[in-house]
This record gives sequence, structure tokens and C-alpha cells, in this order.
Amino acid sequence: MPSPSPAQQPPARSYAGFLKNNFREYGMLASLIVIMGFFQFMTDGTLMRPLNLTNLILQNSYIVIMALGMLLVIVAGHIDLSVGSVVGFVGALAAVLMVEYHVHFLVTIVLSVLAGALIGGAQGAFVAYFRIPSFIVTLAGMLVFKGLTLALLQGQSVGPFPEGFQRISSGFLPDPFGGESVRVLSLAIGVLAALAWVAAKVRSRARQNKHGMEEEPYFFFLGRTLVFAALIVLISWILSSYRGLPNVLIVMAVLMLAYDFVTSRTTIGRRIYALGGNEKAARLSGIDTKRLSFLTFVNMGVLAALAGLVFAARLNTATPKAGVGFELDVIAACFIGGASASGGVGKVMGAVIGAFVMGVMNNGMSILGIGIDYQQVIKGLVLLAAVFVDVYNKNK
Repeated sequence: MPSPSPAQQPPARSYAGFLKNNFREYGMLASLIVIMGFFQFMTDGTLMRPLNLTNLILQNSYIVIMALGMLLVIVAGHIDLSVGSVVGFVGALAAVLMVEYHVHFLVTIVLSVLAGALIGGAQGAFVAYFRIPSFIVTLAGMLVFKGLTLALLQGQSVGPFPEGFQRISSGFLPDPFGGESVRVLSLAIGVLAALAWVAAKVRSRARQNKHGMEEEPYFFFLGRTLVFAALIVLISWILSSYRGLPNVLIVMAVLMLAYDFVTSRTTIGRRIYALGGNEKAARLSGIDTKRLSFLTFVNMGVLAALAGLVFAARLNTATPKAGVGFELDVIAACFIGGASASGGVGKVMGAVIGAFVMGVMNNGMSILGIGIDYQQVIKGLVLLAAVFVDVYNKNK
């Protein structure tokens, strides 16, 4: 039977149909741009000033770092309520090691990350091998590590820290070119990152075309790629006009690229999505679901420890109240960014966008003088709306 002519081929999927099926992904990017534009206008340009943008990145760095780990936990069908307490505990542990026992800050960083891995492993073992619900295990962990933080610090703040340790969060990329008004190296890195982003997306689309895979319409592909590239260049230029790229931004970028690669290009990433989509089917297909759940919590513990170090370095002290409420911001970032409460759905860039949506809202509302009470109300309503849209689309 002869193949149909091009005129007889079924029409390509319409833009409206594609946008409907990918509403969360494109909707969150559009929402972030709209929110930034709104607060930029309402604050008379204060939001995107170099100093404020730098502070915005530093203030949300630990949320973004933890959101990467929380995304995998949520995709796997679990939840981790202990991350805020782990942040406070690891910061306290690092403070005691450096200030009271004079351990070198590099050794302290290694020991702190190992402590985070052990904490994640312990909680993951209860969830994966003893089948205790993650909500209960991590709720217990939240209480345990709050108490251990108080015990380590004896109810007092401990600091200051060595200058090398502080640079984790407060340091900036040096400029060997000696730029005064613009940090040349930082701007060059931003431009190169934008070009690399465009090249990677074009190469990925070419591979999809080669194998005849379903893809997004060219208009959406071009728009999304150029918007991201333009944002990278714009942010790099603004930061370069102040003190350059913060060290923690480099760490965040490396982690984002690494986790995006793991979730989209590796076997273990596909297995995590399969685990969250249908655990029984994943187990019957030969996936070691217990080991996979265990590893997602180990990973979460490591990233929570890293976030704890970044937060402590930024404050230059460890306090008993450190990390309080962080778990709510991290979980909200993942859900706002498109992760599904039932597991199996979510993307790294979505979680990052969700974290910055929360960060821009916090920063913008603070500049406008909105009280913390109403800030909490607005953030809660935004989270509820994001989950409602997810559930509504699933039911349809």
C-alpha cells in the first residue's frame, strides 16, 4: 500500500494542543518573568539592581541546592521534612569543629558532607527497607536534629568562621582583566554559558529530528531557548557591573547541569521516574526500588549538608534557629515548579524556577514593605494554586 502524500499526512499537533499538554513547564517560566517584571515595576527598578540581584541569589542559594535533592525525593514518591533541621545541625557541627576544635575548614566541609550522607542514609534505610512512611521518618528526623542542634550549640550562637570558609557563600569570582565598571571574566562566562545553552538545545533537537521523535513546535523551541539565553546574559551583565559572579552561583550552576543530565540522560534518572510513577511495575521490571529510594535520601542528605554549609558561611555564625522553615520553602519550590505530589513527574529546571519564584516574591514583598504575616499568606496561596492546577490537569 503506497504511503500517503504529504498533503494526506495528519496535521502536526497544534500550538494550542502542545501548550495545553506542557502548560506547567511553559507556564512557570512565563510566571517567573511576569513576577519579576511586576516587582521590577512596583519597586521602581530596585529588584534588578546589581546589589539586590546579588543578594537575591545569595539568599536563595541554599533553597535551590536543596530543591535539586528534594525533586528526586518527590519524583520517587516520597517527602523529606527534615531538611531544614539537617541544615541547622550541619551548620552547628561545622561551627563546633572550626571554632572550638580548630579543624581546618576544608576538612570540616568533607566531614559535614559525610555527616549529611549518613543522616540521609539512616532515614532512607527506614523508608526503603523497613517500609516506614517517609512523612513519619523525616518528621521524626526534623525533631531529632533540632534537638541535636541545640545540644551542639548549647543554646548559643557560635562563630565567626575562617575567611576561606566564608568565601563559599560571600566570595566572588576574581577578574584577572582588572575591569572596573564591568567584571570582564564574569560577563564572558555568562555569554559563553548562554551560547553553550543554545548549542546544547539545538543539538538535542537535531537528535530528536534524526530519530523521528515527537518534539515541541519550532516556535516554542526557539522562544524558550532564546528567553533562557537572554536571561543568562542579562543576569551575568547585571552581576558583572557589581562584584561579578558569586562563588555560590557557580556551585549552583554546576549542580543544576549535573542533576539535569542525571535525570534526563542516565539510567538511574529514568528509574527514579519509573519508581515514582508505579513502584510495583518498576519492581517487577527488575529495578531495585528499595536501593533507589535509599539513594535518593542519601543524595538529599548530602545536598542538605551542602546547603547548611552555604547558609552558615553566609551568616558567619551558627545559630540554634538556623534552617527553621526551610523545608517548607524547598517543598513549595518543587511543587510550584511542576513536581507532582503523587510522584513520577518533575524537572530540574522546573524546581529551580519554582525556587526563584519564591525568592523573587519574598524579596519583592520585603522591598515593598509587606509584613511577614501577609507574605506567608501569599506564599501559601501560591503553593495551593500550583498543586490545584496539577491535580486539575491530572483529573482531566
